[in-house]
Amino acid sequence: MFKQIFQRAVRRFSHCSYYAFRSVTTAAVTFVAVFCFAAFAMPLPAAESNSQPNVLLIMADDLGYSDLGCYGSEIQTPHLDSLAQNGLRFTQFYNTARCWPTRAVLMTGFYAQQVRRDALPGGGGGGGGGNRNKRPVWARLLPDMLRPVGYRSYHSGKWHIDGLPLQAGFDRSYLLLDQGRFFNPIKHSNDDQPLPPVEKDSGYYATVEIADHAIRCLQDHQQNHSDGPFFHYLAFTAPHFPLHALPEDIAKYARKYQQDWEAVRTARWQKQKHLGLLSADLSAVERTLGPPYDFPDHLKILGPGEVNRPVPWNTLTEEQMSFQAAKMAIHAAMIDRVDQEIGRVLDQLRAMDAFDNTLIFFLSDNGASAEIMVRSDGHDPSASPGSEASYLCLGPGWSTTCNTPFRRHKTWVHEGGISTPLIVHWPDGIAARGEFRRTAGHVIDIVPTIREVCGAKPLKEWQGTAVPAAPGKNLLPVFTADTSLDHNHLWWFHDGHKAVRVGDWKLVAAKGEPWELYDIKADRAEQHGLAAEHPEKVEALAARWEQSAAEFTRLATSDQQ
Repeated sequence: MFKQIFQRAVRRFSHCSYYAFRSVTTAAVTFVAVFCFAAFAMPLPAAESNSQPNVLLIMADDLGYSDLGCYGSEIQTPHLDSLAQNGLRFTQFYNTARCWPTRAVLMTGFYAQQVRRDALPGGGGGGGGGNRNKRPVWARLLPDMLRPVGYRSYHSGKWHIDGLPLQAGFDRSYLLLDQGRFFNPIKHSNDDQPLPPVEKDSGYYATVEIADHAIRCLQDHQQNHSDGPFFHYLAFTAPHFPLHALPEDIAKYARKYQQDWEAVRTARWQKQKHLGLLSADLSAVERTLGPPYDFPDHLKILGPGEVNRPVPWNTLTEEQMSFQAAKMAIHAAMIDRVDQEIGRVLDQLRAMDAFDNTLIFFLSDNGASAEIMVRSDGHDPSASPGSEASYLCLGPGWSTTCNTPFRRHKTWVHEGGISTPLIVHWPDGIAARGEFRRTAGHVIDIVPTIREVCGAKPLKEWQGTAVPAAPGKNLLPVFTADTSLDHNHLWWFHDGHKAVRVGDWKLVAAKGEPWELYDIKADRAEQHGLAAEHPEKVEALAARWEQSAAEFTRLATSDQQ
């Protein structure tokens, strides 16, 4: 016991790399650790003892780039802000613009199109069921990569990947399949076994239950599996629509948004600049750009308070102002509650004495959503906004604010659709505190980073099938210094929208529209198109996009020939 305590103390002082000493004896490890302590060695990424780090991967749903306090928001997120203050904030980290592709990337380390979990440019693949959308046999999830080095894996919350969690290698799971009912889901399961529908007015609230399950898994791990490390995938369904929140949380923001949504947007942008997060311009509001999918009949259900364009606030009626303010208050309340529940999970880690040696990631699956629709149990106009009988969506007015300072929304691959906060916290492995990392990264980088931290090698084959090389980069060097990841390029395709980024050049096109070219270093807000000035650059980047599209298609269909 004394040796373990001593090794942890040395680790926290020097952060000497444990990877360099994995194969040596415990005695040798202790000797090298003492040497590092005496020599005041330079910080390195991880610990030197035989204790492997735990990993907690937290994902929010439809959270905008500026929706956290530490990314510019007025919403109260003290627990996440604390993780950022004592860890790292990435300013240029990307997702895939949509929920299910991002989750496939996050768990496999491949682009979603490579594993058939989003549509391929030539057809095939997607987020639904059927063999066309089923991962190839070689496309394993993180638990299968981590189990050989002793990790137990837990899942709590949203899934949106083909198959079921335990079938995919997790040891425990609470799967909330019903994202349309925060108070009374009818489709959810425990350890892949269906649970009965939740009765209305039962006191259930999805965000709380997801955290409760995570805490129960951690408690069980402490009691029965404390001799080994854990990987926990904590996937909240909030703040995805419908806008459902607890009354006490809504009350905190009830009067907050009875003001011009552009004033809130400007305040967020100014705070981002004050924090040093960004120096980008504030993008112009695209007044004629509404939800990505048109449901005119649903607008009639929602009534005259709903607005499906980000029009100037002073053009709204009083009824519309009140309706829109209420929606944003619920959105804020949902995020506030996510932060509260994360705080409870962090407290459990502290109670287990696991907080310092747990690598924590927090990110979002796509930008804030401009969608407006009515699903599940429908919408009762007489119900209190945010209650289980209501069904409201954020819409383009407020999603423009939530994606500050960027253009467009979820589903688009302009910066507003694909930019995510990324907070990384790990006291035992990251010496930096409160620093920014401005290098461009992508969710393809999460799997190789976790593998490296945990000491897990890439899978070379699975059940006799060769596993191809994954495209992501290990983030560990970036934990130490703000260095480039040397991505050859980053690539996007969703719903006909497409983009590619090489260095600071980004080529992007909305569905049915021509290519636009931007210098992201100088113009992150994508306001000054350079395609006419650099036709040769457009041609080269477009060729790069097409080449990757063809390669991804060949890989995704290689087992279907």
